[in-house]
Amino acid sequence: MIRINLLPHREEKRKQRKAAFIALLVLSGVVGAGIVLLVGLYNARAIAVQNERNEVLQSSIKALDVKIAQIATLKQEIEALKARQQAVEDLQGDRNQPVYLLDELVKQTPAGVYLKQFKQDGQRVTVGGYAQSQERVSELLRNLSSASPWLERPDLIEVRSSNLGQGKTAKKVVEFNLIVGIKRPRDKDAPPDDAKPGAKPAAQG
Repeated sequence: MIRINLLPHREEKRKQRKAAFIALLVLSGVVGAGIVLLVGLYNARAIAVQNERNEVLQSSIKALDVKIAQIATLKQEIEALKARQQAVEDLQGDRNQPVYLLDELVKQTPAGVYLKQFKQDGQRVTVGGYAQSQERVSELLRNLSSASPWLERPDLIEVRSSNLGQGKTAKKVVEFNLIVGIKRPRDKDAPPDDAKPGAKPAAQG
């Protein structure tokens, strides 16, 4: 016996394919939304972790800035203490400067030179006196510049002929005035400026 299906089977299959397509679209949308959500959560987590790291770095930077400021303050305090200590040492050393000055002037004054006055102003001393000749004055300058451990950089201010005494007993002498520096104890053993590294040699006259 032959059976004939008179139902619209083609329409049914078309409806089934359409429903399957719609279900596939819905499933794809759900999967896509899930992927987007997962990626968004991952990115949000990564951003949160990076922000935490940035906050830690900022906190560390602030702590280092505080330490740097403290170090700078300590350096200033150390320099101030060194300056005070140096000032105290210089004050103690300056007490003996008149002794060093008189002793060196006696040692370095050659024969034929008579010192009549000297005046100290800080680390410079003005010396005045008489000499038998200009050669004696030159010898005094050489002694003060090279032979004395306490005196340095003599500078001749004035030299002129003068008469010492009156009448027939008057003697013709050379009157001079010079300025010489006196070293502090901390500078006494220091090398001269032209002997320091990097110093330019003095020009030859």
